[in-house]
Amino acid sequence: MAEKDSKEEDKKSEPIIIKRINKGGGHHGGAWKVAYADFVTAMMAFFLLLWLLNVTTQEELNAISNYFDPTDPKIARPESGAGGILGGLSVAAQGAMATVQQPVVSQRPTPDLTRPQPKTPEQKKSENLEKAKEKLRKEEEKKFDDTKKKIEKAIKEDAELKELAKNLIVDITPEGLRIQIVDQDGEPMFASGSAQMFDKTRKLITKVAQVIQTLPNQLSVRGHTDSTPYAQGATYTNWELSADRANASRRVLLESGTPVKRLNNVVGKADTEHLFPANASDPRNRRISIILLKEELTNPDFAKKAETLAKEKETEAAIEEQMDQEETDQGQPIGTFQKTPGAVEFP
Repeated sequence: MAEKDSKEEDKKSEPIIIKRINKGGGHHGGAWKVAYADFVTAMMAFFLLLWLLNVTTQEELNAISNYFDPTDPKIARPESGAGGILGGLSVAAQGAMATVQQPVVSQRPTPDLTRPQPKTPEQKKSENLEKAKEKLRKEEEKKFDDTKKKIEKAIKEDAELKELAKNLIVDITPEGLRIQIVDQDGEPMFASGSAQMFDKTRKLITKVAQVIQTLPNQLSVRGHTDSTPYAQGATYTNWELSADRANASRRVLLESGTPVKRLNNVVGKADTEHLFPANASDPRNRRISIILLKEELTNPDFAKKAETLAKEKETEAAIEEQMDQEETDQGQPIGTFQKTPGAVEFP
């Protein structure tokens, strides 16, 4: 017992040694390396995101946006599980997932109906052709207007014909340029009831023929009479008279150098188209009409000329569109990449 107490006293008298282990060296150890690695990883992910956004086209961005669109029909499926046998099904009504939730505003752009819709190639071709025809019509109308002024000027400057200016009416009708040589009260162009024209009428028609020589338009020569009838039982009527006067005018035109191929028709209209319908016996209803017909009505090459002009306009428009496209290509996708406004450098 004494020995046991002695041993316990010896143990209590022994010194206690505490050993401390230094786990790191200087500046808080190596924990900062982990934080720095996380920071570098996050920065790399950030720059990778910027690069992906830079090289992604607008179509691909739209596709990604549509994939996450909550209005997609797949979101409204009533099945909550994988489907199939023992796949798990919900008890909600058909389409309940789309109806019980708060309405979601679609992110898809709404088409602007106020903006003009793009035209089809056929519509563009038809529109260009109509524009070309309209241009040719305006050019021809300008020629008619210039010819009208030349005729009026030529008559006024001719000493022998200036007194007949009142017998000349020149205007533009839907058919073309109409030149009318009309009788005046006390100043007839033909002998009464006859197709025999006076010398002054011949000179007037000759002067008109000289002015219109430069135009390619075909001519329509028409004779008109008033409503004064021949004696009852007469075999010669206003129809024969108007036709004979139109033919007499045709012969003067040919003698003045008008090519035969320019004559489109020679017609006797009798008293069916009065210049003054309110007064059928007005002497001014007795007249000769020389009409320069519009090329659109008589020339089969008019449509070809319009098509050629339209193709030229299409070519010019295509060149202008290409030049505009080249100017706007800066900042637009090049292949599958996009040019950015500023320089982006990566390490």
